[in-house]
Amino acid sequence: MAQVEGQQHPISIYFWVWGLLFVLSAGSYMVDYLQVQGYLRWTLIIIFMLLKAGFITAIFMHMIWERLAMTLAILVPTGVLLAFIALMSLEGDYTNITRETFFAPAPHVAVEHTVSH
Repeated sequence: MAQVEGQQHPISIYFWVWGLLFVLSAGSYMVDYLQVQGYLRWTLIIIFMLLKAGFITAIFMHMIWERLAMTLAILVPTGVLLAFIALMSLEGDYTNITRETFFAPAPHVAVEHTVSH
């Protein structure tokens, strides 16, 4: 029986990415520590999150060393789902704005009731 040898990757790559994940996590925590608010806060958090997810997927899940067909088979459906989620979110906002505009309650008009005995 022929023995199939697996690919050997230098362990230094894993340590570099591990350290980089700690730096990105520290950056994510610094956003909270420095009390960054508004769109900048969420933009930074999402950037740090996507970078960490990308490094974990590429290096620790060995996607960077896979064939292109395997990489596309995993990443394309995920991208399509994310695009659909974004479109549904935009459509939901549009629906909510439309309902608030056209189905807003009428201004409150005080009506006096007379009571006859």
